[in-house]
Amino acid sequence: MKNEKRLVAGVDEVGRGPLAGPVIASAVILDEAYPIAGLADSKTLSEKRREALAIQIRQHAIAFALGRADVEEIDEINILQASLLAMQRAVEQLPIAPHHVLVDGKYCPQITCTAEAIIQGDKTVPAISAASIIAKIARDQEMREMDRLYPGYGFAAHKGYPTRAHQEALQRLGVTPIHRRTFAPVRKILNNVI
Repeated sequence: MKNEKRLVAGVDEVGRGPLAGPVIASAVILDEAYPIAGLADSKTLSEKRREALAIQIRQHAIAFALGRADVEEIDEINILQASLLAMQRAVEQLPIAPHHVLVDGKYCPQITCTAEAIIQGDKTVPAISAASIIAKIARDQEMREMDRLYPGYGFAAHKGYPTRAHQEALQRLGVTPIHRRTFAPVRKILNNVI
């Protein structure tokens, strides 16, 4: 094929810091013919703005996919390795294989194409920003569902991050199946119970 476009995927993960829930990654191949204004690190955007951008990303991207690593995997292989695994799975789920991958952070997942790690890439690389938005929306939605399954912990509000309210709920209500047992605040409660 002549003039075949070089497909570059942006990859980012969400959920390294929380005490509960999965780490979710996304891979996005943007279409240069449809630039999306306002892409930025998902953490800096309002929920409403993220939702609006996610609609545009889903409509105009050449491809996007999600990957995840669950709590059991996080506890088994550690959060960094689980994050890389989620990213690898996101890239593998893309319906079109990219030629190159740009990853937010210091490390690249094991994938079959070339990859480059870019520190704070979610602030500077549109495809990584798009991936961070898609991943954050997916994880936030999942944590809202966890809030319904495990009422009283406030997952819909803090998304599993170690806020004071979350840690107080952990002390009061105990550890759920979606809590990361290797993370210090959770491990401490488990050790006190045993």
